Amino acid sequence: MWRNSVKGLSSSRLLFSTAGKPGRFPLNPNACQTVYGGLWFQSQLHFSSAEVSSSVDSVKLGLASGCSTGFSSSLAGISGSSTSVSFSKPREFYEVIRQYGRCYWELSKARLSMLVVATSGAGFVLGSGGVVDFAGLCWTCTGTMMVAAAASSLNQVFEVNNDAKMKRTRQRPLPSGRLSVPHAVIWASSLGLAGTSILACKANLLTAGLAASNLFLYAFIYTPLKQVHPANTWVGAIVGAIPPLLGWTAATGEVSLVGMILPAALYFWQLPHFMALAYWCRNDYAAGGFRMLSLFDASGQRTSSVALRNCLYLLPLGFLAYDWGLTSEWFCAESTLLTLAMSATAFSFYRDRTTENARRMFRASLLYLPVLMGGMLFHRLPNTSHQEIIATDSDKLVDLPFSEPHLEVSNSNDNPEKTRRELIETHARSPVSYASVAPFPFLPAPLYASPDL
Repeated sequence: MWRNSVKGLSSSRLLFSTAGKPGRFPLNPNACQTVYGGLWFQSQLHFSSAEVSSSVDSVKLGLASGCSTGFSSSLAGISGSSTSVSFSKPREFYEVIRQYGRCYWELSKARLSMLVVATSGAGFVLGSGGVVDFAGLCWTCTGTMMVAAAASSLNQVFEVNNDAKMKRTRQRPLPSGRLSVPHAVIWASSLGLAGTSILACKANLLTAGLAASNLFLYAFIYTPLKQVHPANTWVGAIVGAIPPLLGWTAATGEVSLVGMILPAALYFWQLPHFMALAYWCRNDYAAGGFRMLSLFDASGQRTSSVALRNCLYLLPLGFLAYDWGLTSEWFCAESTLLTLAMSATAFSFYRDRTTENARRMFRASLLYLPVLMGGMLFHRLPNTSHQEIIATDSDKLVDLPFSEPHLEVSNSNDNPEKTRRELIETHARSPVSYASVAPFPFLPAPLYASPDL
């Protein structure tokens, strides 16, 4: 009989004999119950194909003779219980880790945070020279991911009551009660401090300062403004435009006009993207108490005009990227065609303001951004301006002592030390030329001269 029961361990019911009378009990798939003399023994058995052979011996020793060996059967039940503990703990631990991981994933808005990391990484690559520092790129992306996750977590902490009223957000960890608000605050604070510290240590203080400022702007200005005034969309566009600037400053150590091209593209792209979403989900936003522009624009004319206008603002960015030496001429043509395609969907929404057209423009904006950044990275030109300036200045400084005018100055002056100091001060490099090389920008400029002086 036990031979047959061992073969059927995977079934949800087991047959036991007590006092010569067969009994059949409704059991859980992983639960085995036995009755001996009015006492119940329950053991949670989790068998696998590799464990069946090791469990058969214990079953035969304790349970083969049925009711006639009650004491041995009791020992078998106890041993089965200890076996169940060892089997169930790893599975329970795995379930806990998986549940908390899902909560942290949703609390951090991981997909949105990864988009932020992608824009930051693109800015780093665009700001790099002929060789990309992959270690610096990884550290920059890691710190940006932590700061972005912290900002998203704080956003949900402040909007927990609003999220509970909206269909698409009521199942988030805080409104659903899967995580507590203090737990989320500790999680967000830890991530924010860790991410800012990584950027300060592995990149530079400018990048860390921009990241901390963006965290503050998103969590403490943009988030409460969503319930006050429709201008929150423009403030949120500034928040979304800063991450590519983080990557640029991490690679170059400075904010330059060329480095503002990708942030400008992110700023102008976000407005049609969010206007389409706000019009599409305006009823849900109204239920949540968010004061979006679409709620005060019943006809949708202002919403669609803002979307179309900012799509047109994206047109000259491709030419500027080529003219300023950031990309090749191919990107100028490709970005123009891509922007015209998205502008066509915005014009369609402007002409016929329906939910379907808003959804179509929203989907076009989702496709626009990765294609634009991919083309910019594919056609990028190395940012070698700093290296060229450094190399040119250093060559001039080496040649200066051997040129005839400087020999005349040195011969006409009776004080060689004074002549040497004048030459160095005259031809020292400007702050712009050494800013990307000096480890600390606030230190005085390093002086370069030939050792023969």
